[in-house]
Amino acid sequence: MSAPRSPLIALTQAWQDLEHTVNHLLAQGAGPAVDAVDSLQALGRVLATDLVSKVAVPPLDNSAMDGYAVHEADLPALQQPGTALPVAQRIAAGQVGAALAPGQCARIFTGAPVPAGAGAVVMQEHTERLETAAGASVRVTQPVQPGQNIRRAGEDITAGQTVLQRGTRLTPAALGVAASVGAAQLPVFARPRVTVLTTGDELVMPGQPLPPGAIYNSNRHTLMGLVQAAGGVPQDRGVVPDQLEATRQALREAAAHSDLIITSGGVSVGEEDHLRAAVQAEGELQFWALAIKPGKPFVFGHVRRPDGSRCLYMGLPGNPVASFVTFLVLVRPVLGLLAGEGWALPRPLMLPAAFNWPRPDKRREFLRARLNAQGQVEIHPHQGSGVLMSAAWAEGLVDLAPEQVVQAGDTVAWWPYSECLQPRTGA
Repeated sequence: MSAPRSPLIALTQAWQDLEHTVNHLLAQGAGPAVDAVDSLQALGRVLATDLVSKVAVPPLDNSAMDGYAVHEADLPALQQPGTALPVAQRIAAGQVGAALAPGQCARIFTGAPVPAGAGAVVMQEHTERLETAAGASVRVTQPVQPGQNIRRAGEDITAGQTVLQRGTRLTPAALGVAASVGAAQLPVFARPRVTVLTTGDELVMPGQPLPPGAIYNSNRHTLMGLVQAAGGVPQDRGVVPDQLEATRQALREAAAHSDLIITSGGVSVGEEDHLRAAVQAEGELQFWALAIKPGKPFVFGHVRRPDGSRCLYMGLPGNPVASFVTFLVLVRPVLGLLAGEGWALPRPLMLPAAFNWPRPDKRREFLRARLNAQGQVEIHPHQGSGVLMSAAWAEGLVDLAPEQVVQAGDTVAWWPYSECLQPRTGA
């Protein structure tokens, strides 16, 4: 397949086309499968249905402090410090006390239900406990306001409230919310199965001797790690020999057990290899020359399965940083669709630059960068697409518009890696 001499495609257009293509592909199938998993095992999974609470949280009015519950009828008198009340009962967390009578108080602990009739809880530090032959009493040393230190029933969650929406990627806090409403199991979408396939007789696996002319296969490790960090299930096919039939066979086998196949290399203009011909023979392939740097050469398409369904294919550039960047800006949003969380792009932070960029490119540029101690964005001194150390040194990417000149102090858009790999969804 000869590479077309078409104009460079803007990243925004590529995003629109990819979102449309993948949604169309998903609409033709059953979509992601749904698993029921224990909520303790659901971290990082994507919720398949809305989670609606059957209970209020908290279920009863309860104390926000260790202290003393006082009757609402006594609140006017407690506006003036010095009032003493006898302690009628002791209520620990998990216990339900008796109704409180006017002129009495109840020793109460954080989280314990407040007794009927209570109008406030006085924190322990604002009381003096008095022990007499008649029993214990408490002198209140600070004015008491109605309702103070009482957490009302349903203050956090009301019964019938949707607490987590379908498509939510479950964080530790989200799992805590699910547990708080009694959800022991959660319906989640199956993780996308992503095969990482590399070709090239010059590639050698780490740990093996490095013959003259050979290179270690770093892209394999990078892409496998990126897939896992983005919530997918990486499947390693190793290095496929530079033979057309072997490449076609590897694609067929991968498609039968994958939702997405990604490769690196063999997609730049004028390159001769078996991968492109193999994908065309086993499915369809579209070449894009993207208006981004690094990452100009990019292909996508699909590989046919024996049952007539299609496995998505995305071919990334071979240069290590270009492969890394195109995964973050193109593959990761597609994984979001395949995972059931929807199309999500990173939301940049607008921060001051600690660098100068006097000679911008005509393409949209992504610079490897991190934050300094002053909260400014600094860039790695070597921004070449073969310098993988720059990606390891960095904490994110600076997103520069075409022809954007930067002087130190200017505001730039910075994408933290965390936001690239797990973009926020929803409002």
